Amino acid sequence: MAKTYNEINEKIASGKAVVLTAEEVIDYVERKGVAAAAKEVDVVTTATFGPMCSSGCFLNFGHSAPKIRISEAWISDVPVYCGIAAVDVYLGATQLRHNDPANMYFPGEFRYGGGHVIEELVAGKKLQLFALSYGTDDYPRREVRTMFDINDLNQAIMTNPRNCYQNYNVAVNSSGKRIYTYLGILEPNMKNMTYCSAGQLSPLLNDPLYKTIGVGTSVWLAGSRGLVYAEGTQHCSAVERGANDVPVEGAGTLALTGNMKEMIPEFVRGVSLPGYGVSLALGVGIPIPVLNEEILRYTTVRDRDIIGCAIDYSHDYPEKTCKVLARYSYEELRSGQVELHGKKVAVSAMSSYHKALKIAELLKSEIQRGDFMLSEPSRLLPLNQSMTGLTITGGAK
Repeated sequence: MAKTYNEINEKIASGKAVVLTAEEVIDYVERKGVAAAAKEVDVVTTATFGPMCSSGCFLNFGHSAPKIRISEAWISDVPVYCGIAAVDVYLGATQLRHNDPANMYFPGEFRYGGGHVIEELVAGKKLQLFALSYGTDDYPRREVRTMFDINDLNQAIMTNPRNCYQNYNVAVNSSGKRIYTYLGILEPNMKNMTYCSAGQLSPLLNDPLYKTIGVGTSVWLAGSRGLVYAEGTQHCSAVERGANDVPVEGAGTLALTGNMKEMIPEFVRGVSLPGYGVSLALGVGIPIPVLNEEILRYTTVRDRDIIGCAIDYSHDYPEKTCKVLARYSYEELRSGQVELHGKKVAVSAMSSYHKALKIAELLKSEIQRGDFMLSEPSRLLPLNQSMTGLTITGGAK
């Protein structure tokens, strides 16, 4: 028997909703069977925690007296984008601090950048704003230097173009030298391997064909009541999938937004990636309504049923050869060791399953208390969308 969003929300409001995490629902359905469990379970909570580079925030400072139309600005020496309204700026998670030597003395340390500023904002720390302007008749002030914290801002809106990748590469290095990547440090001669996914807890792996997650879906964004505002950039759903419809490579993505003033500092952390840059580790939880048996069945996906592709980041990834060295289940990856070309390889995660599970539990509790309601998407994510690359015509190669 099918359920509706309204019916599930009514049960949430009355305190009668049955809510399970994506980890709990696996054994529950195994014991009860899909048909019986689909009648009983109303919501499954999914979650992930890890670096999400395509993140950032819009900040509004309000007007000084006299007014300024900011044309250049830095927060704690990190440049922000000012090509919008007078006292609005956008801060990107991967923006480097002014005069950071980057990889001039390789590998760079990247101690501080946009992700760290966002972490400190959410934590309520005082930061310095330095802003310049060319001056106009209606905005005559040419310079501002002041201290502020998140409570001094009119708005602090996290606006992330690409989060929650649906599956992703497993990185390894076959070359004879150490390399530095956004998936961490990869030792030479395939001595280690890294991945970044919450596996069976991850939102889009529990809704592989986007039956419930779409534009307008309510999400738990680092503790705030956020939402999906669009498909994420590089959303590429037309990929190889297993018999369970789960993609074996990077596929769907989500564009998310939420109020930073409501966020929990534990789930917003700046990241330094030696030899690569800075980023932001972010916690996201998404509730999946159990509308029918099919949707419930998808939420019972196990790590052993999710496959990741091992890619050589010393050559095949940067050169875009599309070559896959091997495939592993997330159960194998989480064991800490796999075999590649007859050699034992240590495996580690850039993401935190522990924190993802904590988020799924927090979201479960909020729903059970009636503090988090579900929202039906106004538009589902595109299912057969491919992604084009950049064609370089003329100029330097």
